[in-house]
Amino acid sequence: NYGNNLKQIHIHDGQYLHNLGFTGQNITMAFLDAGFFGYKTNPVFDSARLQNRILGEYDFVNNEQSVNEDHIHGMYCLSTVASNRPGSIVGTAPHANFWLLRTEDAATEYPIEEQHWAVAAEFADSAGADMISSSLGYGEFLDPSFNHSYQQRDGNTTLITIAAHMAAKKGMIVMNS
Repeated sequence: NYGNNLKQIHIHDGQYLHNLGFTGQNITMAFLDAGFFGYKTNPVFDSARLQNRILGEYDFVNNEQSVNEDHIHGMYCLSTVASNRPGSIVGTAPHANFWLLRTEDAATEYPIEEQHWAVAAEFADSAGADMISSSLGYGEFLDPSFNHSYQQRDGNTTLITIAAHMAAKKGMIVMNS
């Protein structure tokens, strides 16, 4: 019973994949986002926490170990994948392992966040992540002089696209959720 995630699971025939045993076991995912507020007490993540499948967390914005007190967006994204509370919500990969990495300062929008993302992607690679899930994108900043032009959004020019391309060349799957 997928609960609130039924439509998300159904879009990609997730039930079929789950019935074949593809539930994320032996896969490590790194989530790069603005924070994962409350994930340590949210019951939808109980199985991931109790089975030590949350491998670690790091806040590249504040250079600290915890991401539990920061923005909620990453927790929402994580819930579509990692949750495992039948009848309430079951994610697309409820048996995967997870790294939770904060790279985004939700209160601002400056190019340094691209640098945080690149460093976190490198960390994810060194930690053995198979894929990165990130729903972040950078084109317009609070200071318009930093904005990326349309021509710069070619996949080869901006720092974040170069970093994502390097991660993909290393064999990581980079998803923009």
